[in-house]
Amino acid sequence: MFNTTSSLALVAAGLLGFAFHRRVLERPFLLAYAALVVVGLVSVAFHATLRFELQMMDELPMLWLALVIAFILAQRRHLPGTRAGRRLAMILAAHGLLVTALCAVTRGALQFACFQRSSRASAPRRLLAVGFTAYGVAITAWFADLRFCSLVARALPAHGFVNPQLHAVWHVLVSVGFYALLLLIAHDRLAWLGVRPTLEARFGVFPVVRPGRVPGATPS
Repeated sequence: MFNTTSSLALVAAGLLGFAFHRRVLERPFLLAYAALVVVGLVSVAFHATLRFELQMMDELPMLWLALVIAFILAQRRHLPGTRAGRRLAMILAAHGLLVTALCAVTRGALQFACFQRSSRASAPRRLLAVGFTAYGVAITAWFADLRFCSLVARALPAHGFVNPQLHAVWHVLVSVGFYALLLLIAHDRLAWLGVRPTLEARFGVFPVVRPGRVPGATPS
């Protein structure tokens, strides 16, 4: 139950990012937020059923999201609408289709070997610190839950302690990390486009990126 409900944090991060930035950021960023929503929804489905097929579908949307982020990062050199940009988009799409197909027809260790993901970016220190701190703590919680599963799930409750639900903590913190790092990339992208981006707090809690000066061409 905890792992299922905590997956909704990923859905919330994607929906909020899309809603706050739909008139500010370019379409690839909105696609990234949409992919984050898919990651969360499939995570809910997997943790609610524990079916093997849904486990792989829990992994694949992360790859799709990483491919979208890779395209966004590459835009610093390959602008949207250019031949190089279209070629890059086709290569990343082909890679995503290939890995999806391989994961669909393979099983066991080979299936997990077909899955890979990575991303990196640079921007304001505050977003960088929040994003990587959230990721660092999340990964620590995840590995602790895997390594000491018997302790946290059985031994602690047997002695009257509460199960810390570290996998649910992973879901929540990785949602914060994804949101912050996507904002970090968006800030960098807007600055490169000639906009002077600023960080604002929506509802006093959720950070959003806003253009400080509208460039000659509005991002679409």
